[in-house]
Amino acid sequence: MNQKELNEIRRRFKLDKNAISKIYGCYVNSSREIIAYIDESMGLMSQEEQEMYLGLLKKALSGTLGRNLIDIEFSTAQVSNSDEHRLLQTIRQTGLQDPNSRQELCRRIIDAMDMGETNYLILLAADTYDVPYKGRDDETFSDGSDTVFQYFLCSICPVKAPTLELKYNNENSGFHSASTGHIALPPELGFLFPAFDDRAANIYNALFYSKNAAEIHQEVIDAVFRVTPPLSAEEQKNAFGTALGDTLQQDCSYDVVQSVHEQLRQRIVEHKESRDPQPLTLTLHEVGDMLAGSGATVRQAEAFQEECRRQYGDDAALDARNLMESGKFQITTPEVKISVSPEYSAMIETRVIAGRKYILIPADEGVEVNGIAVNIPNPQNRESC
Repeated sequence: MNQKELNEIRRRFKLDKNAISKIYGCYVNSSREIIAYIDESMGLMSQEEQEMYLGLLKKALSGTLGRNLIDIEFSTAQVSNSDEHRLLQTIRQTGLQDPNSRQELCRRIIDAMDMGETNYLILLAADTYDVPYKGRDDETFSDGSDTVFQYFLCSICPVKAPTLELKYNNENSGFHSASTGHIALPPELGFLFPAFDDRAANIYNALFYSKNAAEIHQEVIDAVFRVTPPLSAEEQKNAFGTALGDTLQQDCSYDVVQSVHEQLRQRIVEHKESRDPQPLTLTLHEVGDMLAGSGATVRQAEAFQEECRRQYGDDAALDARNLMESGKFQITTPEVKISVSPEYSAMIETRVIAGRKYILIPADEGVEVNGIAVNIPNPQNRESC
């Protein structure tokens, strides 16, 4: 799915935009026991309740594609004949009307899910979307729909335990202690099945959501989809850094890393300006060229590509945003941490002076320490005095 397709489905989660008639699911405690089942008709809810349920479901489609939202790919064999895909297809095709399949899905999630001591809520909703025809200029025609996208969304929300707070009581005009009750928080994870690719159902893919991009809940992916999940955004970044360091070793200098970071940043900026809805991906050959353009030898660039192939796979398409943090440039030593605006990272130098290694930062004007303006005296002026 690309960003435009994601946004199109996200817009469905408004009161007047969807065909969701019921909310299903269950409330689970930290001992993996189901406390209550949920079977609520949207038509019998107040408008506020409907908006709250839709908000929790919509949150499972939030974040960034390739980071919080990752593609789950089924094999042809799974789609043809597998319990996991058959279950998801049954839930989708029955619009969540089959209680046995709903309970089976919830049970698989519960058996795999580890939320520590936190209770959580599993929400399920099915929708049928008459996809409007879209012209070349992206203008939509609602009366020209020839595609129906039937899907369901799962949202898994932690539940905050009740606490005592001072609350105002209208009857006696005073503040008194009262319980907040159990509160459903935004989802920790969730998924959409099937994916909405080329504005149509793609039963070979699902879209998985994780609030924390560094932790993609592999145990749930394995239980529900039984596929090997892609590396998380944090794992991709760490693998890239490891490949760079292991390949260059002593030649992994500040100038090389800064140059690679700047090339990635420039590509990300240009891609954003192009408004291309597809995520920016790089081939192994392209990242090798980046390293070669940063001063590495041809042999080092080839070794880097080979290490990336080992880390990511033979035909990997690397999400540029997950390789380095383009919006941040940080230099750390055991004692010091320096943050630099990425566009000014080339101003930093490293030198060895009198046998000691230094990081040099130009500091002509506007220097502050804890908000206090300070002056850096010029030794030549001091000598003349």
